[in-house]
Amino acid sequence: MYTVFSVFAATADAAAFKPSLCIPARPDHGYFPDGVELSYGDIARQVCALRDQYRASGFGHGHRACLLLENRPDFIVHWLALNGLGVSIVPINPAYRAAEIEYLIAHAEPDLIVTLHDQKELQKALTGAVPVLEVSGDDLGASVTQIPLARRPPPRTCEPGSETEAALLYTSGTTARPKGCILTNEYVVSTGRWYVSHGGEATYHAGAERLYSPLPLFHMAGLTLTPIAMMLTGGCLILPERFNAKLAWRDIVSCRATVLHYLGVIVAALLAQPETPDEKAHALRFSMGVGANPEQRARARERFGIPFVEGWGMTETGRSPFNTVEPRHLETNTIGRSVPGLEMIVLDADGNTLPPGTVGELCVRHSEATPRRGFFSGYLKDPVATEQAWRGGWFHTGDSTWQHADGAIVFVDRLKHLVRRAGENISAAEIEAVLTTSPLVKQAAVVAARDPIRDEEVAAFIVINDGAAASRALAQDIFHFCRKRLAPFKLPAWIAFVGELPLTSTNKIQKHTLLGPDKDPQAHPDMIDLRQEKTNAIRQSN
Repeated sequence: MYTVFSVFAATADAAAFKPSLCIPARPDHGYFPDGVELSYGDIARQVCALRDQYRASGFGHGHRACLLLENRPDFIVHWLALNGLGVSIVPINPAYRAAEIEYLIAHAEPDLIVTLHDQKELQKALTGAVPVLEVSGDDLGASVTQIPLARRPPPRTCEPGSETEAALLYTSGTTARPKGCILTNEYVVSTGRWYVSHGGEATYHAGAERLYSPLPLFHMAGLTLTPIAMMLTGGCLILPERFNAKLAWRDIVSCRATVLHYLGVIVAALLAQPETPDEKAHALRFSMGVGANPEQRARARERFGIPFVEGWGMTETGRSPFNTVEPRHLETNTIGRSVPGLEMIVLDADGNTLPPGTVGELCVRHSEATPRRGFFSGYLKDPVATEQAWRGGWFHTGDSTWQHADGAIVFVDRLKHLVRRAGENISAAEIEAVLTTSPLVKQAAVVAARDPIRDEEVAAFIVINDGAAASRALAQDIFHFCRKRLAPFKLPAWIAFVGELPLTSTNKIQKHTLLGPDKDPQAHPDMIDLRQEKTNAIRQSN
């Protein structure tokens, strides 16, 4: 039996003076502007003090706490303190608008919300039913003096263990509302352990690695892959506030990073930057991640002098395959192979195994005897969706793949109606639901448009209500309507006004015909480009 806290505590006991967390310097930061490096002992002392305070306020095994703490060190400290008591965390994306936060709170039913001061969108969403703890976010929780008393039933008397819920992460699906994935301590720890187990060009050395992870802590990879990998190996997590292509190499060099975790958008952004001496002066040995195509990986390896090891992952599965076993087929989007503990197969729509070279759906499991071991425990309050995803004893990923004759699996595309923007999964149905509440919109269909930097962008095809005239000004009005209701990264970057949407005989929208196979928005004659407006909205929200 183990927990995230017990894994951290074991490393802290054995290596109290080793570096655990490094924050790059940022003069404009509201926290640690000069940067800071914290040891396992530094963090452990504050974690244990906070844990005692939470316990004294009545929080414990079976409770949930929302964390709206951005990518600050306080997030890690509060998470470990709460986990040590058996309290599950529910990270909140700081870009969320009030309506999105309100839904999350209502669905997750947290017992506490831990937040930075002056979070305006959260304040709009609060009803007073959930206690709120405001923290400074710049002192490892040292300024916490009074934690609100727990209002819900007392915690369970049994000790938390590997099957205890550790986190509830919300992931976009094909429905209008995000699903809450229940993640246990076993899921979190085994995901981190799996991440450092691949070897080859992605070999980790105990006590020696410094992992630069420019990923948000409300994501599966940012929460479970990289932090747990460092806890398990006694390494140091380098945690910037967010990815910044102009500053990334400076951070990597000054923080002495040895490993970089990437998303496709990160590789593309680094390649788009002018050459700098830092990109040759780094100490990186390799980079591993998801979403970079073969051409990007080849260019990045040549320019930056390290391998970029491609993999695949999603919140429901946790553990991720990576392409480290020869032959690696680097000319394709090869993501790895089926191995004990993460069996992968390519199936057709009827659940039949497909021969090599044939595109089908990627399905995964732990093993035939224990298919769900180490995976998510289910979608909160949605057992039907959970069982549908696990039909036939395999988890159906919704991603299309094919297999080489030697077993290597190649990623093709997503089967689900998702827009994969800069590592964010955006639900098309969620945006459509907002669009159709506008008095200007009669019908709407949202699809993924190709984007050279962000992988994909949001494109909306809209049938306007009678009386409205199609124009750029109308597109901007609809954009601003969405801006009040959606996180900026979800906003439409392209809008096209159409007379009608193409329908099947059963009245389903034929989305694949809207942009065509190339997904090129600029090839559509009526497409209105709102990318600059979206960029401005994102900047203003930061």
